Amino acid sequence: MPKSYRNYSKTARNPKPKIRSAARYLLTLDEKSSKRIFQGEALLRRMVRQGLLGENEEKLDYVLGLTLPKLLERRLQTKVFKLGLAKSVHHARVLIRQRHIRVGKQMVDIPSFLVRVDSEKHIDFATTSPFGGARPGRVKRKSLKKQKEKTEAEAE
Repeated sequence: MPKSYRNYSKTARNPKPKIRSAARYLLTLDEKSSKRIFQGEALLRRMVRQGLLGENEEKLDYVLGLTLPKLLERRLQTKVFKLGLAKSVHHARVLIRQRHIRVGKQMVDIPSFLVRVDSEKHIDFATTSPFGGARPGRVKRKSLKKQKEKTEAEAE
């Protein structure tokens, strides 16, 4: 991933401001408030499940310290590259958009998909993809057919 996340912070789908504003609002409430306890625990549970916070970081103060690079590390595009399924982040994006990647049994074609911690180990090539053991693509099939015809002609 690039070291500069300048353009990512300006995207319309950046969930960081919503998360931070929710945490900021909950911190203004009284500590014994039932709303703060209920919604605060729900927010923290969601952040831990998505992998944005660690198991030992279960306080609302840690939500305010959430950084954009940590959020971008949870994207499917980054995970595919880090797992070695793609040669680069750009290649990962192409593989995802061309429907070669699945998470669990579900095919995902959105590079910005936020991968949960429990789904992380299920990222793999789709069963319908040539990379995942399905039949080869059109060009590969044609070249294999030509090779087969060539070897048959030489055998005669």
